[in-house]
Amino acid sequence: MNGRRLFSLIFTTLMCHCINSQVLYKVSGNGASAKSYILATNRLTDIVFLDSIPNLFKCYSACNKVVTEFALQDYEALAALRQAALLPDSVRLKNFYSEDEYNEIDEALRVTLNMGLDKLGRMKPQYLTEMYRMELLRKWVDYDDNRSSSHFFEAVAVEQNKPIYGLDDLGETMYMTFDREPFHWQCNELLNIIRYPELEVRQEKTLRDLYRMGRLLDISYQVSGPDNKSSISFSDYQIYVRRNKQWVKRLSPYLRDGKAFVVLDAIYLGGEGGLIAQLQAAGWKVRPVNKR
Repeated sequence: MNGRRLFSLIFTTLMCHCINSQVLYKVSGNGASAKSYILATNRLTDIVFLDSIPNLFKCYSACNKVVTEFALQDYEALAALRQAALLPDSVRLKNFYSEDEYNEIDEALRVTLNMGLDKLGRMKPQYLTEMYRMELLRKWVDYDDNRSSSHFFEAVAVEQNKPIYGLDDLGETMYMTFDREPFHWQCNELLNIIRYPELEVRQEKTLRDLYRMGRLLDISYQVSGPDNKSSISFSDYQIYVRRNKQWVKRLSPYLRDGKAFVVLDAIYLGGEGGLIAQLQAAGWKVRPVNKR
């Protein structure tokens, strides 16, 4: 391959990559009365990152509603979620582990969460895994929920009295949070994150870095690929893909009405089964707001 052809190939590849490196998209077509927008988010990314996204606040200001994964603002819903996190009375966590494994989990929770299984043993494994993961991120990645960009626009919408709509209802939210995988898988994931916390942290850092570069397609590969040994992996991604099909149907009324600002984690958006591709397959025009 001569130098000119090599340069052309590299230049074309870089240009295609740049065009596809986006976190903010506009949605039109299908009889929509006005444009809507989709913003990909990442929980480890600080709110100051939002200032670096051109036209973001202009797009938000043009919208009259916010749509997100779930919108649980009332205390009754939060109480129901807490109740759903509990194991049934007939199920004992210690019955799913050897004595050594159970003690290993208990010790790790005491060290990291300052509570052991004497207090947390009634909680579902998926809930314990998420608690443990969040504490790892606070200690190893300086994660601060109050500074996370993920919920920024929901908070702003509350202050501005803009309506917030959820794509999942309470029952679906409880299922996705606590029961999306078989119970024995949940038990294995809890033990794995206890034993190999560095895999979880490394994966979260990688997803954050890919997000900041706007590489949604690579995020989908990172999650669904065979090298991913973290607690959110191929099986979870397949569940997200199936749920995206339902989300396309539920999003359609908001998009046809127009002026919807859709805020979702980047993990749901990229790839062939991602929400963006499925919206396009349903006839919506989804284009980057900021072409580079």
